[in-house]
Amino acid sequence: MGFFKAYDMRGTFGVDFDLDTVYRVGRELPGVIGAKRFLVGRDCRQTSPQVAAVLMAGLVEGGAEVSDLGLATTPMVYFFTAEDDFDASVMITASHNPPTDNGLKVSKRGALPVGYDSGLAEVERRVAGEGKAIGMSLKFRTCEKATSVTDPERLARYVACLRAHALPTGDLKFAVDCSDGMASILAHELFPGAVFINDTPNGAFPHHSPNPLLGASREQLAAVVREKGLDCGVIFDGDADRCMFVDETGAFIQPDYLIPVLASTYHEPGATVIHDVRTSRAAIEAIRAQGATPVIGKVGHAYAKVLLREVKAVCGGELAGHYYFRDFHGCDSGELAALRILGAFAEAKARDQTVSAFMAPLLGKYANSGEVNFKVEDKPAAIARVLEAAKGLAPETGRTTIDGYRLEYDAGWISVRQSNTEPYLRLIVECDTRARLNDWLGRLTSAIEGV
Repeated sequence: MGFFKAYDMRGTFGVDFDLDTVYRVGRELPGVIGAKRFLVGRDCRQTSPQVAAVLMAGLVEGGAEVSDLGLATTPMVYFFTAEDDFDASVMITASHNPPTDNGLKVSKRGALPVGYDSGLAEVERRVAGEGKAIGMSLKFRTCEKATSVTDPERLARYVACLRAHALPTGDLKFAVDCSDGMASILAHELFPGAVFINDTPNGAFPHHSPNPLLGASREQLAAVVREKGLDCGVIFDGDADRCMFVDETGAFIQPDYLIPVLASTYHEPGATVIHDVRTSRAAIEAIRAQGATPVIGKVGHAYAKVLLREVKAVCGGELAGHYYFRDFHGCDSGELAALRILGAFAEAKARDQTVSAFMAPLLGKYANSGEVNFKVEDKPAAIARVLEAAKGLAPETGRTTIDGYRLEYDAGWISVRQSNTEPYLRLIVECDTRARLNDWLGRLTSAIEGV
């Protein structure tokens, strides 16, 4: 897949894109999205200082005024885009991708996302239609304006805002894994008294991948929680727009199960809560049981932020660990999600419940496969085979087609969709029993693989 994705621009530096690409993107962005004042932040990846300098040079060449936030989490960039009324912003990050990667996340006024359907396609068209940018190399060599630190005044304002929306953690004992990423710049102020690991920004990510969805990335956190007898652990991805949890045994809590937990912290019966097409039926039923209204949406922050505003939701979340907030300009924040979910866990502890016991009614209700990824050359053909195989599972009771296919049955549901960011076909199966899950998953896997 190329540099331009559905939600952002991202790829391997020197392979999918180079500094010339970044410069030309910067030069075209002001005109394409109609923006003058830009905010630029960056993560700690080793290529980010160069990318920042070149991007800002391109933005200036395109007629923009640029404010440099420096090292930042992605939610920080969203926050100040809206809070300080910038016309647009760019966060330089590849989020959870390997250290060889980098990328650009673009937002416009109000921190609304700019995705492929809302501007990036036109940027790609313009960039592809040009040769090398004349004079670019001289410009970025002389543009040494990318700061190596975080804007201290803005960092203090951001931390104060998060604290204002946090919930008390009482005597909850927990560990925080910053994944050598951007959560490191504020974690100690947000989570006093926690056990910290990997809390120095290092774009080489020496301890584990910055992707907490990978089991190997959570092993260190789980071990610390068990060894120190803690109540739970929270782990952030590379740019801190996502967070995930392990319980007191080190077991992973699939992120969609925490959507109703997050919603419950607002105590707003009748509120709307968004979720994506991959969300467990247990989580959806728990949202309804609270008196809230669940609204399903497409996968990806570029869609979720728009949906949350359209339906006036109080909050929402995704299987991948993104959580969205009405009180955070409609954007996702791993830091804010962690503060509120930890508060819910602290309330459970005050009732003498462990985190695993607190989550058991949700986690134990259905058998869930989690997201299973397949590398398939002809994805539409594979999806067609899945739909054909699904006819033999059970009578279908409902169907959602806003993002791939989610098929509902009395005994469970399945989701099959093409990834918008990676070369995968993604499958989820959830059933009332483990035996049925194994049966359905086996049949659908065979269909995908053409067996």
